[in-house]
Amino acid sequence: MAARLGGALTAGRRSAPAASPDRNGDAGPVVEVVSLSRRFGPRLVLDDLNLEIAAGEIVALIGRSGSGKSTLLRALAGLDDEVSGQATTRGTVAIAFQDPRLVPWRRVLENVSLGLRGRHPRAAAAGALDEVGLSDHAGAWPLTLSGGEAQRVSLARALVREPSLLLLDEPFGALDALTRMAMHRLMLELWDAHRPAILLVTHDVDEALALADRVLVLADGRIAHQLRVGLDRPRDRDQPELIELRNRLLAELGVDTKGK
Repeated sequence: MAARLGGALTAGRRSAPAASPDRNGDAGPVVEVVSLSRRFGPRLVLDDLNLEIAAGEIVALIGRSGSGKSTLLRALAGLDDEVSGQATTRGTVAIAFQDPRLVPWRRVLENVSLGLRGRHPRAAAAGALDEVGLSDHAGAWPLTLSGGEAQRVSLARALVREPSLLLLDEPFGALDALTRMAMHRLMLELWDAHRPAILLVTHDVDEALALADRVLVLADGRIAHQLRVGLDRPRDRDQPELIELRNRLLAELGVDTKGK
């Protein structure tokens, strides 16, 4: 479920107060990862990994299955106390998973406001539901929602916390193509309204290129390649510049694109 994180949490991960912008408007990185490593038994999944994410930046993380993408997200969310090295995030962190993880015995509004601090949590939750177009579902039970609706509730639950960093672990992977496209548009609208930094884990190269400012390829426990997209959104997957970037990423992933 979405988590509001603050203060020192676990070994290897620290949460610092949100940075104040300097005179040039630069708030500094929201994420600073230095020499982060994680073993599962004899297997080294993250190997001395280094990473920075700027305030308001959308970063997509791709890689083969088992490359450590979700492991890195869990470390940044403070959900893994077995990492070594340093992972520092600034401000509030929220996370949404592929499975929306809604509490089935609480109605939609209660799911969004669950654990929310402040004087008017239900009002804040209602506002978040309105942003994702689900005001009329506030009293619904989670099991009555479609997959896309449940994922919108998950996004509302994350964004109601006004995070500086939003971690998305394949949140659109289980959706059909049309619903996924709608969710992409919604994510960008919400990002434009709130401007958190976003780290999106995905297996979909086209999704990464459609949404991200920067795409990282994770391999052998490290950032093996990074690519800045540099194109205005919304992006047409058939535009020549995007096709070239797609082929470069697929080559980094070991996919032969010759003759295509």
